[in-house]
Amino acid sequence: MYTVLRKEEKYLVDLTEAAHFSKMFNQVLEKDNFSKNGSYTVRSLYFDTVDDIDFFDKINEQELRRKIRLRIYSPKDKTAKLELKQKQNVYQKKRSMTISREDAMELINGNVSVLLKYGNDFADEMYSIMSMNCYRPKTIVEYQRSAFMAKENNIRITFDSNIQATESSFDLFDENLLLYNVLDLNSTIIEVKYDKFMLGYISEIISCINRRSVSSSKYCLARSIGYPLYL
Repeated sequence: MYTVLRKEEKYLVDLTEAAHFSKMFNQVLEKDNFSKNGSYTVRSLYFDTVDDIDFFDKINEQELRRKIRLRIYSPKDKTAKLELKQKQNVYQKKRSMTISREDAMELINGNVSVLLKYGNDFADEMYSIMSMNCYRPKTIVEYQRSAFMAKENNIRITFDSNIQATESSFDLFDENLLLYNVLDLNSTIIEVKYDKFMLGYISEIISCINRRSVSSSKYCLARSIGYPLYL
C-alpha cells in the first residue's frame, strides 16, 4: 500500500500560459519518469454511492470528503491502481494499492469481494466502504499529463490538458472508448502538490500564475451532463 499526505492547489490557465510556465518549471525542476519524452495518458474510473454522496460533498466543499477511483495509464495495462483520496482540512490523504486487471473488472462489475483476497488492512477497509455504501462506477475521465518534481522536498507540479470523459461505458480497459470534452480544449489545469513546505524559488513562479480557481474536480467536471446546474 502507498500513502501520501499533502496539500494541493489548482489553477486554470490557457495553453499559452501553460507553455510559458511549463518552460519555467523545466528550467528548475526535473520531469518525472513518465514525462521525459512528453506527456502521458491518465485514465481513471470514479466510483460513487447510489445517491452520489461524494459528488455533493465536493460541490458543497465539505471539510471531510473522499473519492474512490481505479487508475491506469494505458488500456493495455495488466494492473490498475485502486485509490482512496480523503480531504482532511487543508490536506489530501491518498492511499492506493495495485490490483490485477481481472480484479479491476470485477470491481467495475460490482463484485467488491475480490478485495478480501489481498489480505491487507487497506483492501479490507475499501471492501467495507464500497460494500456498505453501495459504491458503483459513475464515470471515466481521461487526460494528458506532464509532470515536474523537486525530489528534495517531495513537490510535484502537473499540467493536465485535453480532459475528456464518458458515462456511457465503464470498461476502463476499452481501447476505443468514446469520450467527450469536459473542459475547453484551450484550457490546462496546473496542480501543485506538496507535503511539507513550498520551496521559495518554486513559490515565486507559482505567484505569477493568474489565479483563476478551478470550481470543481475532474470527477465533478465529468458529471456535468448529469448535474449541469451544480457546475
